[in-house]
Amino acid sequence: MRPVVALVPAAGRGVRLGEPTPKAFVLVGGIPMVKLAVEGLIASGAVHRVVVVVPAELLDAATALLSTTSLPGGSMPPVPVQVVVGGAERTDSVRAGIAAAPDADAYLVHDAARALTPPELIARVAAELRAGSRAVVPALPVVDTVKSVDDTGIVTGTPDRAHLRAIQTPQGFAAELLRRAYATEVGATDDAGLVERLGVAVRTVPGDPLAFKITTPLDLRLAEALLADDAVPRAPSARSEQAVAR
Repeated sequence: MRPVVALVPAAGRGVRLGEPTPKAFVLVGGIPMVKLAVEGLIASGAVHRVVVVVPAELLDAATALLSTTSLPGGSMPPVPVQVVVGGAERTDSVRAGIAAAPDADAYLVHDAARALTPPELIARVAAELRAGSRAVVPALPVVDTVKSVDDTGIVTGTPDRAHLRAIQTPQGFAAELLRRAYATEVGATDDAGLVERLGVAVRTVPGDPLAFKITTPLDLRLAEALLADDAVPRAPSARSEQAVAR
C-alpha cells in the first residue's frame, strides 16, 4: 500500500497538563513530545511521509525542530516531515493534515501526546490496513470497573468490561474513507468515531501500555521515569524496517 501518510495533530493547548507550553511541545526526557512521536512513526517503517499540524505561532519553530528528524545510523530511507498550521479543534487540525496529503492511499492518525508508542504497534496497525481492513485501531482491555452516571452523578449502570476496550493511536484508515468521514461537521472523540457513523466496521488490534496518552502531570512523571530507565524501545526492529515495501 502506497503511500501511507501519518497525520500528527499537535495544535492542542493541553491545559490539563498544567504546562505553559502547548502539550505537544512539552519536554519528555529533554525532547518535545511531538518529536518523540514522529521518531516513533519513522522507526516503525510503516509510513512514507509525516504531516504534523501545529498552532500558527509555532509553525517556524516546529519546522526547525522536525526538519532534522531521522533515525540513527541511516538504516532506513529518510521519511519527509511536513509541518502545517492547524485549527482551534482537533477535527480542524486533522482536516488540515488530510488537505496537505491528498495523494495518500492510507492515513495513520497519531496523537503527539502518545509520545512513547512503540514502533511495533504502529507497524501492526499499518499491517492490518495492508491486509485489507479499511479502519483499524489499537485497543487494550479495560481493567477498571466502569459506571455510567446521570447529570447529577448518580450511577445508572455498570457495563460489562469484557466487551469494553481503551482505544489508542495511531488509528489507521483507507484514505477515501477518512476523507469522507471528515467531510461532515459531526463531532466525535476520536477519528474512528466519525468512521463508525458511516456504518463502516472498525477492526481492533492489540494495543500497548506504553502508548498511553500524556495528559496529566502524573502521566508526564511516568513518561520521564520510563525514558530514564530505558524502558521504551526507540530503535526500529528488523521486522518493522520491512513493514512497507518502498
